[in-house]
Amino acid sequence: MPNPVVHFEIGCRDSAKTTKFYSQMFDWKMQPYGPASMIDTAAGESRNINGHITALGHEPHKYITIYVQVDDLKAYLKKAETLGGKMLVPPTPVPGMGSFAWFADPEGNTIGLWKAERAG
Repeated sequence: MPNPVVHFEIGCRDSAKTTKFYSQMFDWKMQPYGPASMIDTAAGESRNINGHITALGHEPHKYITIYVQVDDLKAYLKKAETLGGKMLVPPTPVPGMGSFAWFADPEGNTIGLWKAERAG
């Protein structure tokens, strides 16, 4: 049996502020759980999280980034900035696949946005 990614964790200094940011940014449902907030992305039980490994050839060399699928990269980058985040990488095409962008949340964590190409 393969070993799928089944969970992600976003570290921060201010849990309440970061929970509010992601709740508003992606409409994720948050449930307090001790000192943490459990995140429900509404992906469903059968949804797998796929990924890739890359060597960029420049900084950052060591990183882990989650990507959230969105319908409009520019709109979500603007939304992130409105909520206190900062654009790190503008929309960038990945030929034959789609486009991505990176932003930093208010705590400085890097988050990727992904928009798939339309088929046909």
